[in-house]
Amino acid sequence: MKWTSAPLGAAYVLEPEPIADERGFFARTWCAEEFASRGLNAQVSQCSVSFNTRKGTLRGMHYQAEPYAEAKLVRCIAGAIFDVIVDLRRASPTYCQWFAIELSSANRKSLYVPEGFAHGFMTLQDNSEVAYQISQSYRPECARGIRWNDPLFAIKWPIRDPIVSARDRAFADFTR
Repeated sequence: MKWTSAPLGAAYVLEPEPIADERGFFARTWCAEEFASRGLNAQVSQCSVSFNTRKGTLRGMHYQAEPYAEAKLVRCIAGAIFDVIVDLRRASPTYCQWFAIELSSANRKSLYVPEGFAHGFMTLQDNSEVAYQISQSYRPECARGIRWNDPLFAIKWPIRDPIVSARDRAFADFTR
């Protein structure tokens, strides 16, 4: 796998390095030893999938609070998404900054989201599907979120009027 540091600490963009022949290709998308060698959380407790029928669907910005903060490896396996993370680690030099990347079935990139980051995405195509490998099991009592359009973060979403759940619209303004 090819590893590229994202501009926010401990986040990475991963690209498979295909071994191709006349049949197609084979590529690794996960290796616990490689994650651990970089000091990253290599535990996978849960795998989830999100299927989204319509372009412009926005899910986020979600995270789990301590003691169940989670790391995620996110990959778009059908369609395309605008994937966003926000650093919520108070002691971090990139606190309250965001980073976005297009993940798609065509580019096969993944985004490693460390603990302490909020995560969300907007679909760029109909019928987009997102696969997650998550370090913690979901704990509803620790589920948290920041509003997708909170002016503190000023995320530049590519579609102006997204389809957003009532829950995601209702998150309060983030306070530093």
